[in-house]
Parts: sequence; structure tokens; C-alpha cells
Amino acid sequence: MRLPWRTKKTRGIGSRKACLTMVFKLAQAAQRGWHALCGSDLIPKVIDGTVFVDGELKLAA
Repeated sequence: MRLPWRTKKTRGIGSRKACLTMVFKLAQAAQRGWHALCGSDLIPKVIDGTVFVDGELKLAA
């Protein structure tokens, strides 16, 4: 099995600190492409148990 370039050069994943730093930098890079969810202002209502039908708020009948 061929090792990925990074592990081949360092002979392993390195120290715990190096691994955490790599994960942090990867998350930082991924974050640049993230955007807010459509309807993110409705998340607290969903958590509180408000009922939605087909994406619309269901009013008490």
C-alpha cells in the first residue's frame, strides 16, 4: 500500500499538536466556502417544537 504524500514524507502523522494544527487549518480552508443556511432564522422555532408542513409554519387550527 502506498502512503499518502504527507505521511510518507513525515513517516507518520506527526505529533498530536501537528495533527490538531492540520485539522484546524483544513477546517479554516473549508469554512471559506460555507454560507448561511436558507431559513436559519427558523432554527430556534424548530428546536422549540414548532410544526412546519411543506416548509410553511403550521398555524393552530
